Amino acid sequence: MSRPSGAVALTGIGMITPAGIGREATWSGVCSGRPTAERDPQLKGLPVDFSCRVPEMTEDEARIGGRKGWRMGRFTQLAVLAAREAVADAGLDPATWDGDRVAVVIGSGLGGAAHLEDQAVRLRAGGPDLVSPVLIPMLIPNMAAGEVLIDLGARGPSLSTESACASGASALAVARDLLRSGACDVAVAGGAEAGVSPAVTTGFHRMGALSARGDDPAGASRPFAVDRDGFVIAEGAAVVVLERAEDAAARGGRGYAHLVGVGMSSDAHHPTAPAPGGRAAGTALRTALADAGLAGGDVDHVNAHGTSTTLNDRTEAELISQSLPHGPSVTAAKGVLGHALGAAGAIEAALTALTLHRGTVPPVANLTPDRLAFPALDCVTGRARRQEVRAAVSHSFGFGGHNVVLAFRAA
Repeated sequence: MSRPSGAVALTGIGMITPAGIGREATWSGVCSGRPTAERDPQLKGLPVDFSCRVPEMTEDEARIGGRKGWRMGRFTQLAVLAAREAVADAGLDPATWDGDRVAVVIGSGLGGAAHLEDQAVRLRAGGPDLVSPVLIPMLIPNMAAGEVLIDLGARGPSLSTESACASGASALAVARDLLRSGACDVAVAGGAEAGVSPAVTTGFHRMGALSARGDDPAGASRPFAVDRDGFVIAEGAAVVVLERAEDAAARGGRGYAHLVGVGMSSDAHHPTAPAPGGRAAGTALRTALADAGLAGGDVDHVNAHGTSTTLNDRTEAELISQSLPHGPSVTAAKGVLGHALGAAGAIEAALTALTLHRGTVPPVANLTPDRLAFPALDCVTGRARRQEVRAAVSHSFGFGGHNVVLAFRAA
């Protein structure tokens, strides 16, 4: 593999997911292969009454500072906390950096939809005086980026990406391009979602996207299994720090991996169903590999979108087997974490970087070799696999036909 120019180093990771609070807790949970789905009291009485929630945080873990947390939606709070961890992990200090040269790009699929639902109930029940004066800041999706840049004193470009379940991956793609263009020297990028609510969950159920395995919530999310029947809705956030590789090396910053390729395409097929055969998704994959200077055979590992839905898993399996026929290892974190929607792509990109850095591929939860629907895939099952991974791709696909593929190389 020839080393491409313009590599971007991923130097810091922050995560808050159903597997735990922080990067290490999430990594440990995903590598354990233990699903996090369980019955959700807020969904009691609904056709689907289970989800994957972030564990309750201690007072220190949840501290935003002052009264700032009061004005933030939950997805924004998760983004701020994950961003703080990522920046600290990168060894950067917002008190001393040049904030004019720091960009923030955070994606979210639903923003504060759960808050809107709650406030609409209050309005109908008690009138306008019961509606929160900070409903709009809690609601609008860009406030995750807005509050992160305020918290970090980042005054460079700031954007919010909205490409449904590809939003978090889109954020990393945009941040990479900002760095390459010279618009910033540091980019804080990721995704955040906290949309588990009665109306949202019921909406996904009504369209047939959710698993109906209510008698076994922990076993409900089973990517690439023959008996998969839908995803499990989840919440969470992941934020990473990106720097030009030469800048990171010059300051002695640790690089988990290099983000070396980005590919994006659109299905132009259907609002919610992937295009059969994954043709447009294949375009995104090929574009990412070309951008990275990689051939298909160079890819050692695939972090799959792997939603556990009938159509997505079939389409993605076709994509992998046709485009990467040499059989790279495959994992899908949603078996453990559920589907965190707009945050999923960022969470999975961070996990891909950790796989490269640590030489370990997490297993696909709830999947055994005898239940594998697509034998051509080398899905990691049972336990984490030790593997030297030199190059990997992370797939993210969203309603509306959004396809984003990120290509990583070992740092």
